[in-house]
Amino acid sequence: MDRRTYLGTVGMAGLTSVAGCLGGVLGSNGGNTETVLEPPETDLSEASHPSYGQDLPSLNLPDPLSGETISTDQYEDERVVLMTFIYTNCPNGMCPALTLRLRRVQEVAATEGYSDSVALLAMTFDPERDTAEALQSFANQRGVDTDAENWHFLRPESYDEAKQIMTEQIGLPLEKRDAEQYDDLEYAFPHYNLILLANERGIIERAYPKGATNDIQMVVDDVETVVKA
Repeated sequence: MDRRTYLGTVGMAGLTSVAGCLGGVLGSNGGNTETVLEPPETDLSEASHPSYGQDLPSLNLPDPLSGETISTDQYEDERVVLMTFIYTNCPNGMCPALTLRLRRVQEVAATEGYSDSVALLAMTFDPERDTAEALQSFANQRGVDTDAENWHFLRPESYDEAKQIMTEQIGLPLEKRDAEQYDDLEYAFPHYNLILLANERGIIERAYPKGATNDIQMVVDDVETVVKA
């Protein structure tokens, strides 16, 4: 089976813990010659989402800010990819926190001179509300440099497409839920914190779930190690 299609056959039993955001080839390197980093302390191989040594899902989505269509495949042999999944109306700060991890990598990459070696992708799963204007406002609030060529917001054309991507390709459930507890929101999403780090070969080096995403410096260090390998 092509590793890019494995997610459709994986069950949900291995889901990582819910966060508050309503979040190879065998060889010498920990058994995998296609990765740079050693296997993580926590084995996520049975999780429903992609994990260490598996392919980064193949996505082809528009960036409404740049007007480009971005494919995760376009970065193979070109850039390391750091990717997360958000919505800008996230009511309790978890999506901004995920964005902060990518933004910090963007800052360090600029300082250390490897901006052209990383791609930072944040996919919204709420395209109905996350218009280009909403995404730009969110970026401005979070200090994201959207003019840099290494940052892209990815926006599916519809909620149905977003749900298909999240459930079938990312392996995480997505469901609109009533948000009566929030005066300014009609609906919110329970979802799972997840950041994916893939090397230039498109192989996942780390899947940071709830807890692991709390350590910003760990994410930054892992990215730098993979970039400089």
